[in-house]
Amino acid sequence: MITLTDNALEAVRSAITGAPQSVEGLRIMVEAGGCAGYKYMMGLVAEANPADVVVERDGIKVFLEQDSVPLLVGTTVDFVSGIEGAGFTFENPQAQSKCSCGKSFG
Repeated sequence: MITLTDNALEAVRSAITGAPQSVEGLRIMVEAGGCAGYKYMMGLVAEANPADVVVERDGIKVFLEQDSVPLLVGTTVDFVSGIEGAGFTFENPQAQSKCSCGKSFG
């Protein structure tokens, strides 16, 4: 379905540990927008929505918005650090194209 690399897993775990309020997991969804047609949206959430698809790895829960699942199948989420900063990246086999920032795809 969707995979978090070890780096992404540790980044999410660190964010959850440092969150000021109780967090159940990470929510990932796709919305229309961005420079390539769709954009990835993600954030920590206190609970899943009833229709979410739940993926769990090493105690970290990822909640996928049900309508986004077809656009996320096979996606690998990584967390990278570099000269230009740090952040999550998405390797999505469903994407026909993507923008240079890697945050949107078509």
